[in-house]
Amino acid sequence: MEVEIVWLVKAAWITVWIVSILPLVIASIPSSKLNSFRELVLSFAGRGKILHPSSQKFTVPQKFFGHFYVVGVVWTTLLLAATWMYACKMAGGSHVFSFHMTHVEHRFKVGRAVFLLLLMEIHVLRRVIESFYVFKYSTSARMHILAYVGALFYYVAAPLSLCSNIAPEVARFVGSQVAEFIASGKSHSHDFNLLLSISPLMKLGSLQWIGGAIFLWGWIHQRRCHAILGSLREYPSQEKEYIIPYGDWFEMVSCPHFLAEIVLYLGLLISSGGTDISIWLLFGFVAANLTYAAGETHRWYLQKFENYPASRHAIFPHVY
Repeated sequence: MEVEIVWLVKAAWITVWIVSILPLVIASIPSSKLNSFRELVLSFAGRGKILHPSSQKFTVPQKFFGHFYVVGVVWTTLLLAATWMYACKMAGGSHVFSFHMTHVEHRFKVGRAVFLLLLMEIHVLRRVIESFYVFKYSTSARMHILAYVGALFYYVAAPLSLCSNIAPEVARFVGSQVAEFIASGKSHSHDFNLLLSISPLMKLGSLQWIGGAIFLWGWIHQRRCHAILGSLREYPSQEKEYIIPYGDWFEMVSCPHFLAEIVLYLGLLISSGGTDISIWLLFGFVAANLTYAAGETHRWYLQKFENYPASRHAIFPHVY
């Protein structure tokens, strides 16, 4: 019965991702017949300079972006802590929650989830810092309330997708620890063991480290591009001023920070081993969402600046 419930939840999860991806893919198709649909999607998904004028009524300030990453940090930290404790418990010899695979295979699977959540933690921590200390949002910049709610949901769903295969057993483990604490008034704590603590990361394969390197590559370039964007409004007098950004991947595309995000999620996908459809759909959503947003942003730049660099593409160098 429990297995059936897990599969039902996973099926619902997959459906949510597919429903989220399809409108973005359709809206990105370059056909005049889809203009009305494209405007409809933009009215809900647009933000800042690409927000549709008709959507201004149901909006919140774009500086609320920071809320997404606060939620992301809190939720990812909780998932990471719970999963890491479970992994350490397994490394210490307990594997009462594993089933349908050998102990070694299961330890690897849990350790891989720890690694993925650790990468996500690194990502959302930087994003929350950037939201409050790097970006200087214009007071007139808005985003649709549905986009705001959707983004809050995303930063709950994304970390959970990275560990969805083991989430039920981690939840049972946490529940057992809480029940034990309530019953006895204390938990069975052990002296800190460094080797035991890092053991979940010691059995990772080459695929995880390759994915981690790709993630880091995207992470570094996104940090650089965000610093460039933040520097464009260094003074209060520049709050409503738009300037063409230059430097790093901006020399190739209009939205290199979006490209970098796709790269780092590609790193997560590779690190996962590519065996979980939830992570494939997570990557698909990120790619579809940012490609669509980049296309709209690129068109805005071309309309705004007569001297905009003609060699730049929207998001993928020499392609789109």
